[in-house]
Amino acid sequence: MLEISPAKIAHVIIRAREYDSGVNAWAHSGQRTGRGTETELSEFIASLNDDEKASLVAVMWIGRDTFGAEDLAEAIHTAKVENRSPTETYLMGEPQLADYLEAGMEALGISPEEAEDDLHHPV
Repeated sequence: MLEISPAKIAHVIIRAREYDSGVNAWAHSGQRTGRGTETELSEFIASLNDDEKASLVAVMWIGRDTFGAEDLAEAIHTAKVENRSPTETYLMGEPQLADYLEAGMEALGISPEEAEDDLHHPV
């Protein structure tokens, strides 16, 4: 069972896209760049509990085809057992993090678009 809400995954997807683009879409002008999004994304992931972090990694792995959707429990267990570095560092080092999270959500039958549309403010 997934131990993180779709809204939290959607928040990471939105922030990961901003981080990759260098533009903070939630800033007033939409033009502010810099380390704000990187810091916010890192702190958000770091603030998740261990079960949420493992689930987030598992969703990314499923989206990357490291595991199948039917192997969710195994992916979560593996994420907990193999956790050797801060989760935020690991995930933010993944160049296609947002794409993999979206693909993982879709594979699990969760609509990333619906979760993102429902997200009106940071979680």
